[in-house]
Amino acid sequence: MVAAKEPFYMPPEEYLEWEEKQPLKYEYMDGEVYAMTGGTLPHNDITFNFASALRSHVKEKGCKIQINDAKVQVSEKGPYHYPDVVVSCDQRDKKAFKFLQYPCLIIEVLSPSTEGFDRGKKFRNYRQIETLKEYVLVSADQKLIECFRINDKKIWELYSFSENEELSLESIDFNCPVELIYEDVILTNESE
Repeated sequence: MVAAKEPFYMPPEEYLEWEEKQPLKYEYMDGEVYAMTGGTLPHNDITFNFASALRSHVKEKGCKIQINDAKVQVSEKGPYHYPDVVVSCDQRDKKAFKFLQYPCLIIEVLSPSTEGFDRGKKFRNYRQIETLKEYVLVSADQKLIECFRINDKKIWELYSFSENEELSLESIDFNCPVELIYEDVILTNESE
């Protein structure tokens, strides 16, 4: 998804009420809202493939998986983001209706317009979530998946997985070939 800034400010309670009435989804950060616009077909294909690969595995573990339209609340004051894929194994999220609060895994598919934000401020925001164990960035122009994983010392470490390798997600004890995530995907640089 691509975020486009809207020029007005509001408190988080007002944002939650206001957004419910909007035709578009909006992320919220520091009193500002950002319209979420559509992504590319490769972005959508990667998101679908990832969610499909995870679905039965996380269901067996009693976890909840959501894509695109699932909002994540970082704290009561915000921010609120819409990750491409989010997994929560926390019982407190089992009956969540408006947003998830306790994810263990967040996945973002990178696009040229949001890559800097996904790697920077959004990742800083997500790191405030105590239950988050892994943050995954998936390239849409090459077969590359980067997994940031928090270690026992509370330091985020980077693990990279590329073509012909096996992806490993420790937060949900999941492994699959990187190729599965890119199955039938025309990468951005291939389509140009």
